[in-house]
Amino acid sequence: MRFVSPVALGLMLALGGVSLGVAAPVALAKEKGEKAPQLKPTPAFVPLAQKLDEAIKKKDVEGAKAAMAAAQAGVKSNDDKYYYNSMVLNLSILANDAAMQNEALKGMLESGFVPESQQGQFNTIVANNALSKKDYDSAIAYAQKAEALGYKTDQVYPILAQAIWGKSPGNPAETARGLDVFKKGIDAMKASGQQVPAQWYQVGVRKASNANLPQIGDWANMAFAADPSGENLRTVLRVLQRNSPTMTNREDLDLLRLMSFSGGLAIKPDYLEYAEMAMKGGIFGEAKSVIEAGRVARDPHNNLVLTSMDGNDYLTLANAKIAADKASLAAAAADAAKAANGKIAAATADAYMGYGDNAKAVALYQTALQKGGVDTAEVNMRMGIAQARAGDKEGAKATFAKVTGGLRGTLAQYWVQWLDRKPAAPAA
Repeated sequence: MRFVSPVALGLMLALGGVSLGVAAPVALAKEKGEKAPQLKPTPAFVPLAQKLDEAIKKKDVEGAKAAMAAAQAGVKSNDDKYYYNSMVLNLSILANDAAMQNEALKGMLESGFVPESQQGQFNTIVANNALSKKDYDSAIAYAQKAEALGYKTDQVYPILAQAIWGKSPGNPAETARGLDVFKKGIDAMKASGQQVPAQWYQVGVRKASNANLPQIGDWANMAFAADPSGENLRTVLRVLQRNSPTMTNREDLDLLRLMSFSGGLAIKPDYLEYAEMAMKGGIFGEAKSVIEAGRVARDPHNNLVLTSMDGNDYLTLANAKIAADKASLAAAAADAAKAANGKIAAATADAYMGYGDNAKAVALYQTALQKGGVDTAEVNMRMGIAQARAGDKEGAKATFAKVTGGLRGTLAQYWVQWLDRKPAAPAA
């Protein structure tokens, strides 16, 4: 991914026609309070440069290119080099030639006469052009010069980061270094009021993931904040799973429910894992629903995510259990009302939610909380999920707010973040 356009930057550099005896950027130097460079071209170089200058002023690109060789051969001093390359820079802009532009800027920098006010910009453009050619060492060197000069870090750091990654692909330490530099560039963009492209954060996610770096969590969260899509939330949730080795099956099920609710189920393992967790929790209706959803869902290539054979074990077992399970719910709800604690109410609520009867589930979760003797964090989490599925956005947020601390507390925050970014669903 390229972050800066060489031509776009080059067009910012357009200098006035070079007049021999006066430095080209004299006006800019004066504006910056700098003393313009006093240059003395060698006598033999002057007529050669004048011929090149005249062709450029006439916008005769081919004539100017023909005059370049003679003028270049006549360069004998750094003064000549500066004059020659400043004219070639103008020609490169006229010809829209990035390669010519790059050589001209390098020559001007090598002459030692580029005013300080322009050195940072020149080095940045040369770094970017080197990056486009995959000359990573040069890109790093010129970008670091621009950085040392204090030039616009929102432009310099993204170039430097890409050069670091390009030079050492897959190297964890260098990838981390590049991510740090890239983040500085993003922060500089924000500080200057610029909009950071959302896909930049996804670049950070991919780099951290490929190098197996712990920073992936930070980049995943930044990507989701910049673009609260189901795809980006899926990445956040998978990172949370990876970083939570003690996560229980029941916690995993609630995480997968959020992934499903946000549209983040994307591949076969997503659907099969969801079905497995639902089956392990004895929530047969939900296991059946997720397998059926996977069999009509399509991947980016328009292929079905699950074939008619995928998940057959879960579906067969769920179908065998569902009739008796549904028939027992009314009696279980009655028992829950008479029970000394809320365990029967919570289990019955789980089943009702699995069959999509969110209103009955919410009522039973409330009963479970009133009677006590249950995992309060889990019951509140699941009641919030049922409310969200029923379209009660504000009720769900209020319930999730009661889930604090630990893995469920983190998961509840992601539920709230999603609900804040997604219109409330229509009531069931």
